[in-house]
Amino acid sequence: MTRSARIANLLAVVIPFIATLAAIVVFWGHGVDAIDLALFAGFYVLTGYGVTLGFHRLLTHKAFETRPSIRNSLAVLGSMAVEGPVIHWVADHRKHHAFTDVEGDPHSPHVEHSGGLRGLWHAHAGWLTLEQGTASPRRYAKDLVEDRTMRRISDAFGWLVLLSLGLPAALGFILHGFTLAGLLTGLLWGGLVRIFFVHHVTWSINSVCHFAGRRRFDVDDHSTNVVWLALPSFGESWHHNHHAFPRSADHGLSGVERALDPSAWAVAALERAGLAWNVVRIAPERQTAKLAAEREPERERQPVA
Repeated sequence: MTRSARIANLLAVVIPFIATLAAIVVFWGHGVDAIDLALFAGFYVLTGYGVTLGFHRLLTHKAFETRPSIRNSLAVLGSMAVEGPVIHWVADHRKHHAFTDVEGDPHSPHVEHSGGLRGLWHAHAGWLTLEQGTASPRRYAKDLVEDRTMRRISDAFGWLVLLSLGLPAALGFILHGFTLAGLLTGLLWGGLVRIFFVHHVTWSINSVCHFAGRRRFDVDDHSTNVVWLALPSFGESWHHNHHAFPRSADHGLSGVERALDPSAWAVAALERAGLAWNVVRIAPERQTAKLAAEREPERERQPVA
């Protein structure tokens, strides 16, 4: 990982954190108006879906197919979450699945960290200054590397970060009556504070969902389902289910889980509108066949290329 990339990632962690602390101090006891809350919520949903629906379920795992315009739009929105260029994000995540919780996993809390608090921090944010963006795109995301539009979106990441900050600032300026204060609060709530929350919810899937929670399937890793993260993560915290069936468009597999999987709702809505097809879903009998029984003794795992 280059020194400039390490510094950029560190700034991406620190600046939204400082902005969120400043927002708490400045607005404590004064409240936040409806415009700023709407900007926060709107950009949180748009960029959150960009990551979960676009980067993850569509581009990484090919859980469904859709029109190029929707595919490209989701890649742009995911980039605006400021979690790295789309090709590098996909490569890192595919590498995570190839080496889940064994040597080679870029963000496991259990490799070289004994599964303690140090490992939890590494999986949550520490890996960003060590491993993020180092998975070989040619090896793990060749399909995207060979896609001209995805290359352009990935190369435009810096500009999309500016758009992610500039658009809520501009909307705040306009909706607050063309005031400088409106521009600044739009930048703060719709930009920096929103990025802080999207980041930490996403990173919690890497850390919390490999550290504590419920399991029911026979999988050779430490992935867990964490119910309280389900809605803010748009269903990504049904992470144990996802590791059991990585290509599934639905991460929530039971009745309650499906009710708390907003990304699956979005896929279903696109499918009903004729905008998504070849949607991968897991039949109940396949789920039953993979339920954990008396586990065999641990066996050495062979990483998948």
